[in-house]
Amino acid sequence: MIRLANMKHWAAGVFACGLIAAGPAAAQLAQNSDAPVDITADELEVINARCLATYSGGAEALQDKVRLRADILKIYYKPNPSAKPGAAGQAGAACGNQLDRMEANGSVYYVTPQQRVRGDAAVYDAAADTITITGDVVAVQGQNVLRGSKLVIKVATGDAQMQSGVKGRNKPGRVRTVLYPQQQAGPPAARR
Repeated sequence: MIRLANMKHWAAGVFACGLIAAGPAAAQLAQNSDAPVDITADELEVINARCLATYSGGAEALQDKVRLRADILKIYYKPNPSAKPGAAGQAGAACGNQLDRMEANGSVYYVTPQQRVRGDAAVYDAAADTITITGDVVAVQGQNVLRGSKLVIKVATGDAQMQSGVKGRNKPGRVRTVLYPQQQAGPPAARR
């Protein structure tokens, strides 16, 4: 397992929010923040029968210093267990305010003051408490870079696993990490 510092910050924040489109829900992108979530997009479509809110056209969600961007951001809510049959047409009555999952598609980009993660698609699954980022995945923290085709993050622990479908030495597309040692203050050590 790869442990990415502050990945829990992202996991707990970026996808663990129920955004306000289909019903009232506590929205949180930045961990432990009471700041409002500001969502912009070219369009918003709410489909109450599917408990779905879709932000499209350069969707961007901001909270404090945390930003999530994607071409399309879909938010699925769990159905309201106390809703009466046929309530779907009653302004979201069939939908609860509990998040089921979030899907970000197309040019997915997430940034905090400490790190940046880019991918083609991402899914937060609330029941499994995981975030899965797929496609050409690049995670950057400082100068360190991690690349692969699938990054799975366990929100509660911050543990992460980068995967690639490519096997075998010297083949392009394998998981790759470039780490830069931290610079020491003072003169370089004398050679022996």
